[in-house]
Amino acid sequence: MRSPLSLDRRMARGALVGALLALAACNASEPSSFQGYVEADLLFVGPDEAGRLVSLAVDEGSAVEKDVPLFAVDEQLQVAARDQAAASLAEARARLARLEAAQQRPEEIAVLRATRDRVKAALALAQADLDRQQALYAKGNASKAALDNAVAARDQNAAQLQETERQIEVAELAARRQDIDASKQAVAAAEAALAGAEEQLARRRLAAPAAGSIQEVYYRPGEMVPAGRPVVALLPPANLKLRFFVPEALLPRVAAGSRIGVSCDGCPPNLSARVTFLSRQAEYTPPVIYSLEERKKLVFMIEAKPEDPAAFRVGQPVTITLQGAGS
Repeated sequence: MRSPLSLDRRMARGALVGALLALAACNASEPSSFQGYVEADLLFVGPDEAGRLVSLAVDEGSAVEKDVPLFAVDEQLQVAARDQAAASLAEARARLARLEAAQQRPEEIAVLRATRDRVKAALALAQADLDRQQALYAKGNASKAALDNAVAARDQNAAQLQETERQIEVAELAARRQDIDASKQAVAAAEAALAGAEEQLARRRLAAPAAGSIQEVYYRPGEMVPAGRPVVALLPPANLKLRFFVPEALLPRVAAGSRIGVSCDGCPPNLSARVTFLSRQAEYTPPVIYSLEERKKLVFMIEAKPEDPAAFRVGQPVTITLQGAGS
């Protein structure tokens, strides 16, 4: 007959083995590798306004550098708008120059200056005649009336000379300051209109915004491109990303910036990526109140940037291996 002590030891050993088996089963239910796939954020390049595609410099699969021309859309309307804006600017600048210049033409000012010279000569003659009349009047050889006429003639010519000089000053004046300021604003508006027209014209010939490869071409020369529709889809290498899902229980092992291992069919060994995004919303949420079993069905989306983007293709399945948060 077995003693109660040996029976208790057997029961304790059995409980320990059961606990170890349960722990092993728990660890086995939490894998460290997951299936994922390669995604990409494409750059869709197209005209701002509708137009007919007149040239296409790339094809699907082409590798392009930044600022390399991609395509051109017909630009006759934009050229006409640019020319009209340039003509309006030239007119506005001519108006401003006219307001800032003298109010009368140089020929008219020359006539006024000649008149001033004539009046000066007449004034000198009148002054000389007045001097003679004063001398004769002082000797009693001239009448008071003759002296008065000489004074009046001198004063008349002096007044006419002052009037002519004022006319010359007015003729040489520019327009009023308010008119000049308004004309300057008109020039600024015309310059802005021309800059806008030139920008619209430049946007009819689009270049690659970044280096990458052409993933798809949507229109060919001769086809009408609607406004806002892309002509080509460009994929920069930096826009590739890996997407996979991990269970809720493994979220503490993943953090932004942590390094993960990546493998795929036909890929080089020892590929890796850095986690860039962790979703805050669970996928496949059960429609009932959470239980311990149901919580294991919750998964969260993770995104990572591959350290060697050239090794992957869009849509390619990959295997993700967790290497620990912050590694």
